[in-house]
Amino acid sequence: MYSHFSLIGAPNFRDLGGYRNADGDTVRRHHLFRSDHLGNLGPDDIRLLSGRLREPVRVLDLRGVAERETAVCVIEGATVHSLAIEPTIVQVLSDLTDAGHTLTQADVVAHMQDTYRGFVRHNTHRFASLFGHLLESNAPLVFHCTAGKDRTGFAAALVLLALGVSRKDVMCDYLLTNERLKPKTEWRGLSPEVAAVLYRVQPEFLDAAFEVVARDFGGVNAYFREGLGLGDAERARLRELYLEQGGGA
Repeated sequence: MYSHFSLIGAPNFRDLGGYRNADGDTVRRHHLFRSDHLGNLGPDDIRLLSGRLREPVRVLDLRGVAERETAVCVIEGATVHSLAIEPTIVQVLSDLTDAGHTLTQADVVAHMQDTYRGFVRHNTHRFASLFGHLLESNAPLVFHCTAGKDRTGFAAALVLLALGVSRKDVMCDYLLTNERLKPKTEWRGLSPEVAAVLYRVQPEFLDAAFEVVARDFGGVNAYFREGLGLGDAERARLRELYLEQGGGA
């Protein structure tokens, strides 16, 4: 379904091209990419990217302000735009463990769900800005956060849904993160099995965001219109820019 793209320094970097929508149109390859941060790319990664991205690449960085400073994008000539979404889960879990709480897997799942609810309740304007950049042109665009799984995962889901890709395929793309990232089991104050929840994605996380979309906006299409500023004209423009008829190339 998706275009395989393997970078050593950004293992969760991948092309969103190749997914088909209900009309049989296909998301264009080599135009839309989702990723973890772009600060660890090595020479081989850069060479591979230069062969795939034929124009100066646009980068939308969803990391918080402090996160951005730890790993700056190393793609030469890239135009980087900050759409900062602060990583609230880190502070929440740190506060709880510092206070002596022993967290379970269910606790971390619940806090991750709250994080995703916050994407809708507190950061819709950031995702609206992301679509604003998408609508400017279909020059290659990468959007990313730190691990490329939560903020980026919700953004990718919105992009694919806006292009008419099925919820089933959207969830499949979301869960691919678990194949691309090496599992980690260390986080201060958490047991290995609990920490593992933090470093993976689960359907319940993404579902929590869309439950808020349904409750607060009445559904995804209403969220596109009222929350993200995507009316019929904008949706048509997105499809013109990022879809091609049939199977594509």
